[in-house]
Parts: sequence; C-alpha cells; structure tokens
Amino acid sequence: MSSVDYLTDYLTEEPIDLKSDTITKPSAEMRKAMSQAEVGDDVYGEDPTVVRLEEKGAELLGKEAALYVTSGTQGNLVSLLTHCGRGDGAIVGKDSHILNNEGGGLCALGGIVAMQVEDRGSLPSVSDLNYLLHPKDNVHFAQARLLCLENTHNRGGGYAASPEEVAELVGWAHGHGLAVHVDGARLFNAAVAQNVEPSALVKDVDSVQICLSKGLGAPMGSLICASRDFVERARFWRKKVGGGLRQAGIVAAAGLYALEHNIDRLAEDHENARRVKDILQKGGLRVPEVGRPTNMVYFGTPDEARADKLLAACRKRRVIFNKTAPDTFRLVMHLDVGQERAAAAAKIIVEEYRG
Repeated sequence: MSSVDYLTDYLTEEPIDLKSDTITKPSAEMRKAMSQAEVGDDVYGEDPTVVRLEEKGAELLGKEAALYVTSGTQGNLVSLLTHCGRGDGAIVGKDSHILNNEGGGLCALGGIVAMQVEDRGSLPSVSDLNYLLHPKDNVHFAQARLLCLENTHNRGGGYAASPEEVAELVGWAHGHGLAVHVDGARLFNAAVAQNVEPSALVKDVDSVQICLSKGLGAPMGSLICASRDFVERARFWRKKVGGGLRQAGIVAAAGLYALEHNIDRLAEDHENARRVKDILQKGGLRVPEVGRPTNMVYFGTPDEARADKLLAACRKRRVIFNKTAPDTFRLVMHLDVGQERAAAAAKIIVEEYRG
C-alpha cells in the first residue's frame, strides 16, 4: 500500500460529509459557552444572552436592531410577512432559496404572490426587473412590494454578490417604491471572499436574514436585522408562526460564539473549495465556473446513469454529498472538514469517476 493509499484510508475512517455546511457539530468551546449561558424568557425579552446576540448581529450588519429566530427559513418567512400583505407581490429569483427550498411558505402562510425573475445564479438584472412592474391603476395585476435578493447565491455555486451589484438593485427598488430583503444565509462568506465588511453588502437594504447554523457552525438559529420599527413588527409575526422562544440563551450562546470566533475562518473553507475544484477539473469532471466563488463546488457527469454510479461508489467509501440535478452534484466546505480531508474526498471522487 502506498503512502497516498494509506492516507486516504486513514482519512475516510470517519465519513467526509460535504452535503452541506449545516451538518457541523458544536466545538468544545461552543458547548462550554452554551452550558454557561445566562438565560431568561425571551418572549418577555428577558434572556440576556439573546439580547447580546441580537445586539452583536445588528452591529455587524449596520442595522438598528435584530431578532433571533429558529432558522433561515423562518427568518425569511417572518421578514416577508412583515413586508407584505396578502395579495402583495414579492419579486424572487427563479433559482432562489426562498422560492425553491422553503416549502412555499410565502404563498401558503402569507398569501404573497411570488413574482419570479431570472437571477441566473446570482442577481437579477434591472432590465428583467422592469418587466415585473405593472401600472398601479390596472386592477388586473398584483403590485410588487418587495424585492428579494440572495447573497451568497446557493444555486449559483456560492456566488458572492458585490456591494456595488447590491447597491444598484437597492437603488432601483427604492426608486420604484419597493422594499428590499436580503436572504443572507451565507452573507459572511460573501464578505470574507471580498474582504469587505458585512454591513457594506446590506447598506440601505430594509431587512436581511443571516444564518448562524451554516458556515458559522452554530447548531441552530438565524437573525433578522433591520430597523427597530421593523424588528418590533417582525416580533409579532415570529409569535404567529410559532417562533416565540423561552430560555433560548442556551442556543443563542452558540450563535454569539460563532459571530465572535468563526467569521474569519470562513476563508479556509473558500480555499478548500478552490483546491477541491482544481482536483476535480484535473480529474476530468465538469466544474462550472463561478465568477466570485466561496465555499461550494458544483460538478457534473456526462449523464444521469454515470452520476448515480458515482454517487453510490463514493458513499461506499464514506464520502457523502448530494445531487442537485440528475447529472450534477454539490460539495460544501465547512469547519468540520479540513484541508487534508477535503482533498482526500476530491481524490476519491476522481478515482471513482475514472473507474
């Protein structure tokens, strides 16, 4: 057995799980912070750890206030319910997480019309957005009230939109009387990738949701960051959808630890993604280019049959990832998979692809 074979066998004794950055486990230090958290009843605003987490999130995003919610999906839903009434239109990308991966909550629970725009794996264009504006005196059309953006863009391969790109669309929206919500589940990835402050990516947006349980490594939770007035109205909607929490400081402490310790290290995930992409490309796999990549690598095979065979073979060797289409896969780098294990996973994928 060669030294390379030995290393690969050693590294795959435990699964290398790259299906998402949501699968991370709390570190010992994070668990210690959770065990020592000061708690109270958050519905009454009496949990000091939740208060500190909300203040920290608002500070990082340059907003007046923040609201702790259970998940990114709940954060987006509560934000949309706060912005829109029944029958109002929310402009959402055809490839967006809000439209495709949140159970249709905006329609089912809010009666909000999903006005779909081509986002091409990044952000929509102003020209495409103009087509969705209808005369306000024409009773046939739902009126758009909200523009939703996603940064980073999941289906865009983790594309990180720049402050300038976001600002252009915010200016367009506000110029037409629309509010702007950013699904920033991985906003800190976008900030680290471009070496900019997170607040620069959401300057002048009306609300933003940031997820604590993805690249930042907390076990649960998201924050809605916005104006103080918006957050107080969102608090009512959080209660209506069952999101009122009691002694939430135990889990909020994990989110606070993540914001204080796990942002800068996201650069390691981005570098691992770059290495994995290079290995896959050199191995003959199809890897689409992403203009401003972060911690994701999408790759594909020539056909569905070969994709199914590759997926099964890799799982047998304890390298775990998922399909995003019949012939396409996604790998997501995260804090529980370091440089050696990420590279080992990529080499196993290439070995099994070549047969």
